[in-house]
Amino acid sequence: MFRARCLLRALRSCSSAPCPRHKPSAKLSVRDALRAQNTSGERVTVQGWIRSVRSQKEVLFLHVNDGSSLESLQIVADTTLNSIVRFCMAVPSEPITVLDFLPLQDSGFVHIHTPIITSNDCEGAGELFQVEPSSKMKVPEENFFNVPAFLTVSGQLHLEVMSGAFTQVFTFGPTFRAENSQSRRHLAEFYMVEAEISFVESLQDLMQVMEGLFKTTTMMVLSNCPEDVELCHKFIAPGQKDRLEHMLKNNFLIMSYTEAVEILKQASQNFTFTPQWGADLHSEHEKYLVKHCGNIPVFVINYPLVLKPFYMRDNEDSPQHTVAAVDLLVPGVGELFGGGLREERFHFLEQQLARSRLTEAYQWYLDLRRFGTVPHGGFGMGFERYLQCILGVDNIKDVIPFPRFTHSCLL
Repeated sequence: MFRARCLLRALRSCSSAPCPRHKPSAKLSVRDALRAQNTSGERVTVQGWIRSVRSQKEVLFLHVNDGSSLESLQIVADTTLNSIVRFCMAVPSEPITVLDFLPLQDSGFVHIHTPIITSNDCEGAGELFQVEPSSKMKVPEENFFNVPAFLTVSGQLHLEVMSGAFTQVFTFGPTFRAENSQSRRHLAEFYMVEAEISFVESLQDLMQVMEGLFKTTTMMVLSNCPEDVELCHKFIAPGQKDRLEHMLKNNFLIMSYTEAVEILKQASQNFTFTPQWGADLHSEHEKYLVKHCGNIPVFVINYPLVLKPFYMRDNEDSPQHTVAAVDLLVPGVGELFGGGLREERFHFLEQQLARSRLTEAYQWYLDLRRFGTVPHGGFGMGFERYLQCILGVDNIKDVIPFPRFTHSCLL
C-alpha cells in the first residue's frame, strides 16, 4: 500500500493559478484548525494525510487528518488539483493516542528516569530477560558489567534510593517480564507508572494516593480526549461509560486477603484454581471479588509473607504472618495497582534477606537501612491495563502499538 504525505501548501503552489506573495502562514494541527475561531481570511498551513475525496463539477472536498483528532478537516479545493490529489491519496488509518495524563508532578513528585538495564530482580519471581553483548559467544566466561544484567522488571528499588533525597518520586517507563503467557492481560514489554513516598506509615495513606491517581488521571483523560474515549465506548465496549462513572463516583472498598479468601470459598462459582489461604489470587478470583463488591474497585491488603517480595513490611501478626502489601482490583481487568509499605527496620530486612538467600546481592539495599532511613512505601500501575480498564478493551495486546509476548516480536 502506498502512503504519501500531502502538503496542502504544496498542492496550492502546483495549481495553474499564480501565487501572490503573502506573509508566512501559521502552521496548525487538524485539531487546532477545527477549534480555531475568528480565522476567516487568514492563511494557514495544515499538514496531514488525505483520508477521502469527494469530486464535484467545479470543486473538490478533501478530508485531511494528521492523527491529532478523530474528526477530519474538510478542505474545499479547485478541481485542477484532482490529479495531484489522487497521487497523494493516503491509506486511511485510525490514530493511536498515548494517554499521558499523570498528575503526579502537580502533587510535588519528582520524575526520576530509572535504569532499563539492572542487576536486580525486584519482583523476585525470576522471570527476567538477561542482557548480553552480541559478541558474548567469543568470551563466554565474562560479563559485560562484571555481574549478570537484566532488563528491568520494576524501577522501585531505584526509586527507594531517590525518595531518600526528594521524599516523593515517580517514574514512567518500559518494564519487561519473561513470562510464558498468552493471556489477554500479559505482555513481555509494557509501561509502568511507579511512585515511592517517604514518611508514609500506613496502607491507608498509600491507598489514598493510589485512588486519587486513578480518579484524577481518568477525569483528565475524559476531559482532554473525549472523542477518543467515546469511540471506544461506542464501538468496542457499549456500557463502559456508565461503568467508568460508577467507579469514579464511589469510594474504593477495602478488604483483607483473609476476607477475600473467605468470600471466594463461599462463592457458588466453580473456580479453575481452588481458593485457599496462602495461595495466590488468580485472575478469575480477582474479577469475582470486584463483581462481589458491586463492580467498585477494591483494595486487597495484608497478604501472606510467602506471597510477596522480601522488601514488604512485616505486620508481626503470627501465626498468619502477613505483610503490609496492597493490590487494587478493578472491573474487567483484575489487578491494576500493586504496592505496599517497605521494610525500613534493619533487623527485619536482614532476616528476610537471609531467609531468601539474597543478602550478598542486596547488601547495598540493606545499607540504606543500616545508615538510617524513614518509613516509606510505594506502588506501581500497569499503563496498558489502565487503558484496558477505562476504555473497556478486553485484550491488552489491543492497547499497545507493537505488542511483545511469547513467540511474537514483530518489527
